[in-house]
Parts: sequence; C-alpha cells; structure tokens
Amino acid sequence: MSRAGGTAGGSPTGHRPRRRAPATFVDHLRADGMVVRLESRHHRKHQQPATGSTWWAPTSRGWWIAVLFAVGSLLFALGSVPGYADAVGARGDTITYFTGSLFFTSASFLCYRETVDAASPAQNPRHRRFLVFQPGRIDWWSTAVQFVGTLYFNVSTGVATADNLSASAAHQHVWRPDAIGSACFLVASALAWYEACHGWAAWRPRSWAWWITLANLVGSIAFGVSAVAGYVDPVTGQVRDLDRANTQTLIGALCFLVGAVLLLPERTEETRPVDGGAVS
Repeated sequence: MSRAGGTAGGSPTGHRPRRRAPATFVDHLRADGMVVRLESRHHRKHQQPATGSTWWAPTSRGWWIAVLFAVGSLLFALGSVPGYADAVGARGDTITYFTGSLFFTSASFLCYRETVDAASPAQNPRHRRFLVFQPGRIDWWSTAVQFVGTLYFNVSTGVATADNLSASAAHQHVWRPDAIGSACFLVASALAWYEACHGWAAWRPRSWAWWITLANLVGSIAFGVSAVAGYVDPVTGQVRDLDRANTQTLIGALCFLVGAVLLLPERTEETRPVDGGAVS
C-alpha cells in the first residue's frame, strides 16, 4: 500500500486517525479519495509499495528489518547451543552474543523509524525522525520499548566480553541490564500482540502478523525465564541455573528467528481494508 497525498478532514496526510476508532486501526485516504480503515500494523508495514521479491529486496526497509532480526536471532541461538562455548572459548561466546545484540539494535531502530514515519502530521508536526513522543500510539510504545531493551542487551553482552569481571560487576553490569532488556522485550511483545489481535486474545491463523507477534511473545517469555535463571550472585558470582538460562535463550532466539523470517511474506502481502474498508 502506498502513502497517497491529499486531504482528509483538512489534514494534508495520507491517513488520519478517527477519534472513535480503536487504537489498533487507522483510516487511510487513498489516491481516489476513498477513506479506508486499515489495521495499524498493516498500514505501518505498507507505507510504500513493496519492492523486490518476498525473499530478496535490499532496497526495502522492511526487508532489512527482517534480515537484521534474523541474523541477531541466529547469533543468540548459536551462542546458547550446548558445546559452542567449549568450542570457541568463553570470550568467543560472549562476542557472539554481543554481535547478535548489535543486529537486534539495528533492526529495532529501523522498526522505530518505521513507526515514526507512519505518524500523521498532527502526531508529529515537526516531522522529527527519531526523538518524538507519541503516547497515544500503541505501536510507538512497542517499538520504543523494544529499542530501549536492545540497548540494555548491548550493555549486558558488551560488558560480558571483558575479562576477569568481579562478582559485583557481573551482577550489576551483565545480569541487571540483561534482566531489564528482557523485561522490555516482554512488554514490547505484549503490546505488539495486542495491536495484531486488537485485544489480548484472538485466533487469526491466516494473519502473518498474528504468527509473528505470537512467536515474538513466546520468545520474550523464554528470554524472561532465561534472565531469572541467569541471576548472578553479587557475592560469589555464581549463576543460579546456567543450563536453564542457555536453554531458554536458545528457545527464545529460535522463536525470534521464526518471527523475523515471517516478516518477509508479511511485507509483500496485499492491502486489505477492514470489513470492506469504506468509511467515508
């Protein structure tokens, strides 16, 4: 779906939110003057016509979001595979996680930019590209919280690459930011799930968005369990349950990988107005 020019209710934008419409929908003004109601996620993901094929579109932001998330997920999964740390050494393992976190952050930043760019001029009158505050949008909260979570993962995995960390440093600068990042991912995934379902529960197996947000929600829960199991004692430096932490990280990373891959067919799916779509 392309962003069309024109006016709607005196606003020079291709879409305009209706006051009584649910926050998970947006009204879009087409080039032919017809206003159609779209799911907010679908509108955000299809601001411009899809370019390239489903699996290869390096000129598309949506394609890069999927690829970057997929690479980050693969690296996190690799780092948590039993025996990998023994094969490459503890430092090699932590570097794998840190590199994966950078891919997560890059993808999350593009998601945030995608959300900001989908805002109407009324929501973003200064046309800012990054530092904006749009508390009335569930997608803004979801992508902003997710981006913050990736920054905490950068800190956690980056500090973990240092040699000879004290127990106190490991607790404060490795485990604590990891726990905060995991909490951010859980909140962001829950909000994205609500947006895709238009509520807290739904059965929509024909929707790519439903499967994507479900996979990410399960992955975030697994990351949360991993953070609890990976608690580092600030006195002894001992990890509560390292095996469980690695297993849950692996499960979470694989779920994120599934969600990332499914972003590719979602990018090229057809625009579908809600209930026939015409609202004016």
